[in-house]
Amino acid sequence: MLDSRQLRMFHEVVRSGSYSAAARSLGYTQPAISQQMRALERSVGTPLFTRSGRNLRLTEAGELLSRHAETILADLSAAAEQVAAIKHLALGRVRLCTFPSASATIVAAAVSRLRASNPGVRVELLEAEPPESLALLRGGDCDIALAFSYDAEAGVDHEGMTARPLLDDEMVVVLPADHPLARRRTLALAELADETWIAGCPRCRTTFVAACAAADFSPVISFTTDDNLAMQSLVVAGSGIAVMPGLVLSFLRHPGVVVRPLRPVVRRAVTAYTLADYQHIPAVGTMLGALRAASAESKAQRGGPRGSAKHK
Repeated sequence: MLDSRQLRMFHEVVRSGSYSAAARSLGYTQPAISQQMRALERSVGTPLFTRSGRNLRLTEAGELLSRHAETILADLSAAAEQVAAIKHLALGRVRLCTFPSASATIVAAAVSRLRASNPGVRVELLEAEPPESLALLRGGDCDIALAFSYDAEAGVDHEGMTARPLLDDEMVVVLPADHPLARRRTLALAELADETWIAGCPRCRTTFVAACAAADFSPVISFTTDDNLAMQSLVVAGSGIAVMPGLVLSFLRHPGVVVRPLRPVVRRAVTAYTLADYQHIPAVGTMLGALRAASAESKAQRGGPRGSAKHK
């Protein structure tokens, strides 16, 4: 294995033509250079220099090493500069796995913040919902996973992960504008027992059904879809009413629906997860900071310390 310090000395000896000249250039003594060149020859297992009077001549092995030394040293220097750039956030990459409503809101705002402060940091986005997103984090396929969890859900194994709570997203009832209950300021779930429903993603649907059971009824579900705009369009078409995350309605809202707070409150917690060691990577730490700032801004815009949506 070549020693980079010895290789730099060797390169300087070749460039300057002697041990003493190399010593002066590098700030070493001439015996120190001689000692390191002997150590390098022992390492490669063959002489690198021969002497002709006071002149040094390269052996065949020395000529071969000399041809490679400049490239090797240039690559090492470039690598050191790039690592330093990553450390100081002039360069870097962060891989972020997120779910759709977060992508369109807090992630978009966080990426904008990061680009403004550290334009050399590249953000790569993956899209997956939990628990798949957390599995991707464990597998090393992303650096940060944004995930949501509901109040009533059983605990998920987060061993080895660091959790950064971002916001609480309150579920809301979505009704057609001409619905008889559209004038109400809030709606109790039990009051909606006779309604027909449009349900969302599997995890949202499971939580919704559990909440209905707690209110002593089993919902009649006519449609299920993961498409948030399709869900609202079905509501407008009179196919049923829906319960949706407030975060979705903050950026994607059909003009023909009204949104009302649900009682009792059902929330999902939005959290950024990373592996314990990843949080010390500069780009990851900076991205986590940008996500927290964007989430705080979203809470302020939507009203209330829990980030609940404003409703008209």
